[in-house]
Amino acid sequence: MRINTAYEGALGDYFADNATDGPYNAHTDRPAMFALAGDVTGLRVLDIGCGAGHYVTELRARGAAEVVGVEGSATLLRHARDRIGDDAAVTLYHHDLEEPLGFLPDDSFDLVVMALVHHHLEARRQLLAELHRGLRPGGILLVSTVHPTADWVWHGGSYFDEDRVETRFGDSGTTNSHRRMTMQTFLGELLDAGFALERFVEPRATEAARQVDEVRYLKTLRTPFFVAVRMRKI
Repeated sequence: MRINTAYEGALGDYFADNATDGPYNAHTDRPAMFALAGDVTGLRVLDIGCGAGHYVTELRARGAAEVVGVEGSATLLRHARDRIGDDAAVTLYHHDLEEPLGFLPDDSFDLVVMALVHHHLEARRQLLAELHRGLRPGGILLVSTVHPTADWVWHGGSYFDEDRVETRFGDSGTTNSHRRMTMQTFLGELLDAGFALERFVEPRATEAARQVDEVRYLKTLRTPFFVAVRMRKI
């Protein structure tokens, strides 16, 4: 049976609101990913799983010349369009990330951002091949995902389990599904796709998260929630 991993309906609405100033998305994931990105001025950027447009708007604010966002959830794309407005340098596509990205031209992007999307997908190797195709030679891919240790702490069993799990999404009363994977699997798939590892970080929340939710801020100082990498196309 095909698994629908897009954040639709109530889950999408909750995520769109929570990601704006939540301790994990706004104050753990995004600061780490933008630190890995460095200067994006003048770059053509692809945002895979662009969600409610938080990365798109910040990329443009930081000087990206053009941003293309691809998202499988109609709910999140509605939020993204509301957030982005009429910016002519932004193009958004509604597309299932389990399917090839045939509408993207070869060698056309300087930077690809894939934030907290990778672990939801089953066709990861196919998607990574498509991203490699779409990046210019020497282009950069940034990926963040759930840290394997966090999955082990939350779901138990063996660290080496790679089953699909359901996780309660904050205080929304909804759940989402993702694939557990070891660090070896996560990095191995990226390397096999033709990328070289440049940097690897295990982000902790910034001090700003303490003002939003001190309990969750302190959790990130004890358990590695995410892992983020900067890869170069070779």
